[in-house]
Amino acid sequence: MDITDVILRQHDDQRRLFAMLEEWPRDDHAGLAAVWKRLEILLEVHAEAEEKYFYPELLRLGTGGADAESVDEEVEDAVKDHNEIRQAVRRVGRCRTGSDAWWRAVVDANVHNSDHMGEEERQDLADFRQQATLELRHEIAVQFLRYEAIRWADGITPKDKDPEGYVTSRKTSEASATARKAARDAKKATTTGRARAARSKKSSAEAAEG
Repeated sequence: MDITDVILRQHDDQRRLFAMLEEWPRDDHAGLAAVWKRLEILLEVHAEAEEKYFYPELLRLGTGGADAESVDEEVEDAVKDHNEIRQAVRRVGRCRTGSDAWWRAVVDANVHNSDHMGEEERQDLADFRQQATLELRHEIAVQFLRYEAIRWADGITPKDKDPEGYVTSRKTSEASATARKAARDAKKATTTGRARAARSKKSSAEAAEG
């Protein structure tokens, strides 16, 4: 597993659910509410998981991808986007399902989310692929998916965050427990690989002599 691939796949799920809403029969309010609830939980749990597990490691290793001025600006902007998406989701919840106001709020959520995903894919994910080891990307994916799996059924209570405060509180050069575990796994894999190669070379030499 790779956290950058996990995030990309979930972005595709979000796009698909917004598209599903657009094609859903307008008079099926129960169906619209059910599809929206599924999307609402995905948006909120996904954003929280990114803020818990992905962005802290990006802040530690990133340099600023594509057109981002820096990794701090990259993450600060992403958290700001999450707040705007949460606010749009709350507006949907205050409207009667299927009403004109409800649809305007859904479209607003879609616009904010689409802008965020495009920027995150161009900056944050590209930045992390270039800086993080495969082992670290795997470890984050495991934590990220575990958090989501526990919360998919009921969702979470979303909370807006101060973007600057978030970056300041999580900016560190010290390796996290996740990063240390990934480094140990990488070292173990390298050692195991060398041992296997040595055994294979020895077996080949013995076979040649025989």
